[in-house]
Amino acid sequence: MHDIRTIRENPEGFDAALARRGLAGQAVALAALDEARRRAATELQAALARRNDASKAIGAAKAQGRETDAAALLAEVAGLKERIPALEQAERAADAALAEALAGIPNLPAADVPDGADESGNVELASWGAPREGDFAEHPEFAGPLGLDFESAVAIAGARFAVLRGGVARLHRALGQFMLDRAVEDWGYTEVNAPLLVRDEAAYGTAQLPKFAEDLFRTTDGRWLIPTAEVSLTNLVREQILDGAVLPLRFTALSQCFRSEAGAAGRDTRGLIRQHQFEKVELVSITAPEASEAEHERMTRAAESVLEALELPYRRMLLCAGDMGFAARKTYDLEVWLPGQARYREISSCSNCGDFQARRMNARFRRTGGKPEFVHTLNGSALAVGRTLVAVLETYQQADGSVRVPAALQPYMQGVTALEPA
Repeated sequence: MHDIRTIRENPEGFDAALARRGLAGQAVALAALDEARRRAATELQAALARRNDASKAIGAAKAQGRETDAAALLAEVAGLKERIPALEQAERAADAALAEALAGIPNLPAADVPDGADESGNVELASWGAPREGDFAEHPEFAGPLGLDFESAVAIAGARFAVLRGGVARLHRALGQFMLDRAVEDWGYTEVNAPLLVRDEAAYGTAQLPKFAEDLFRTTDGRWLIPTAEVSLTNLVREQILDGAVLPLRFTALSQCFRSEAGAAGRDTRGLIRQHQFEKVELVSITAPEASEAEHERMTRAAESVLEALELPYRRMLLCAGDMGFAARKTYDLEVWLPGQARYREISSCSNCGDFQARRMNARFRRTGGKPEFVHTLNGSALAVGRTLVAVLETYQQADGSVRVPAALQPYMQGVTALEPA
């Protein structure tokens, strides 16, 4: 959410930042809505003040024997009482119109975010590891005998689901536990087990609503299945004023995630890359404004350390203004090398949202002796478990159809060093 006062003070700068995202200017339209809101508020306050003054004057007029004046005042108060509900409704409508307009505008890109319209404008900042090249198969082609079953999933639930059995299921579980332990033990995140179903307010707070409702699954009682644990974890501080001394707060969760993939028809229909249901280890940080940039680097390194421990080659990409998510002001994507596809694919996205989500959640903190300020929120994947499973399967596949288990995962596999085809 944007601060309308900031937009009023620098409309040209606001529109220039939106233009970097490929959007038309909004400052003039927002100023008109804001003027209507302030005018409605002024009219309401004037009517309320006049009603109070006139009510007080009635007694004085009667005490002085000015019955004609008292009658006129009574008539005026009666008229104001009839008019005020309409003024209150007009103020609510004007407030709602401005809030709806602001809610549909994405976060503004940070100054060091590169310009660009789409992923072609993203910038590679660093890479790690040597990509394996050669005659590698994609995971759907060889992982069936290891326990990866798409046919049963289609029969049970339809497309974009998978059943994992035996060794693959165990390896998937090991990956999630390994990532969660790294986040807690190595990077100091607090483990959280949070709801998978959330209310409108929570999805609004992290900016999934109202713009991206079609990307979510909704229950018959009006709750939403989370697309990422970011929603549950970030909303832990909604409607709060935190003691500045407790910052930063760092939360992590291994959770199921649910996405309708409404805009992904025809994309990644094979395999585990794009599923309706998947697991992910999420990282969320709540910081003071001046600390969020350093926290962004720290969070991204936490995700990178998982890839390095698993010896999976990857690269860090700085997303351009046109390719960032709605709530982000700056995003690093980590892309892992998939030998079966002979290309890098996104496996983690780490974003600094500034105070954008905090304003929507009314999440603030107070420094010693200071006034409440909005926190900054950050979120990242460390990592998407299914995509990491794909990377492990394809990177460690052997000519005989087996898959070696990375050394870092073997303790989680009770010493199993390879998955053997049935």
